[in-house]
Amino acid sequence: MRGRLIAWIGAGFLLLLASVIISISLGAANLPLSQVWLILLHQIPGFSNMGAGSWPESAEQIVMKVRFPRVVLAVLVGACLSLAGAGFQGVLRNSLADPYTMGVASGSAVGAAFLILFGLQIPFLGEWSTPVLAFLTGFFSLWIVMRLANTQGKLQTETLLLSGVVVQAFLGSLVSFMVSLSDQTVNEIVFWLMGSLSFRGWSFTYVLLPYLIVSFVILIAYSRALNLFALGERQAAHLGVNVDRTKLIVLVVSTLVTAAAVSISGIIGFVGLVVPHLVRMLVGPDYRILIPMATIFGGIYVLWADTLARMLLVPTEIPLGVVTAFLGAPFFAYLLKKNKRTGGR
Repeated sequence: MRGRLIAWIGAGFLLLLASVIISISLGAANLPLSQVWLILLHQIPGFSNMGAGSWPESAEQIVMKVRFPRVVLAVLVGACLSLAGAGFQGVLRNSLADPYTMGVASGSAVGAAFLILFGLQIPFLGEWSTPVLAFLTGFFSLWIVMRLANTQGKLQTETLLLSGVVVQAFLGSLVSFMVSLSDQTVNEIVFWLMGSLSFRGWSFTYVLLPYLIVSFVILIAYSRALNLFALGERQAAHLGVNVDRTKLIVLVVSTLVTAAAVSISGIIGFVGLVVPHLVRMLVGPDYRILIPMATIFGGIYVLWADTLARMLLVPTEIPLGVVTAFLGAPFFAYLLKKNKRTGGR
């Protein structure tokens, strides 16, 4: 198993590296590829003199302060959303569960939009204010969905999805109401609701990275328990899994990492639905492999979606959430039809 894991992760990292290289090389500024990579090599100790002074200062600013941080942030956001999707699907034993369909993304959006609208920050938290409040509202929305879907102690797939749609619609109306209250921040909130990584510098990467690392470590630690969950909660309990504690921790961690991503990029739908399912088809249902692979491929997926968003209609930029919805909605319809035929996961 360890050799298989190393092989898959190695292949995933190579694909991720290639995607990063291509994405950084593309942009509306139309810089020569040789110039872009001389600028990047110039930042590496030992290569600082290579081609020094052969490019304008504006080109270096574009590569190092616009493209590079955006590429890194796209990878982190995609990794967070896909990791959360794997967590939700594993603990709920439902391939249709993800931060978007469960209403968590919309719940997180309420808290983040509230702070954007009123220009507030929580004392002592500073730039961490938005992720923290987004987590609280996201977790509250998850709690509502779970309560609505609970029927005599059981979670039915259809009821769970309908509850998520209802909560998502209600919370979306709250966000729309906040948009209607504002004249100055309306464009910022609306564009943020459609998902975007524009004007996001390195500081956002520093905020998001700790959430991803901590969440990844915790979910990997529970990967064996998630494998046993596939047998059913009763069977998992007989095999030594503390079912209630596992469900609580996985749901909280998945909500936390979703809230962190949403508070920075806005609502980017279907990433947590599409990527874990595709990875499951590729590497199998073992969460010890699925979780790290979903994290890597989630980063690749959002990176390419963001590259398409900024390159398809240059100089106009398409909202990132529009691209992921365009790709993800048909896949969601396919999964829904498949679930109807199979009666579940």
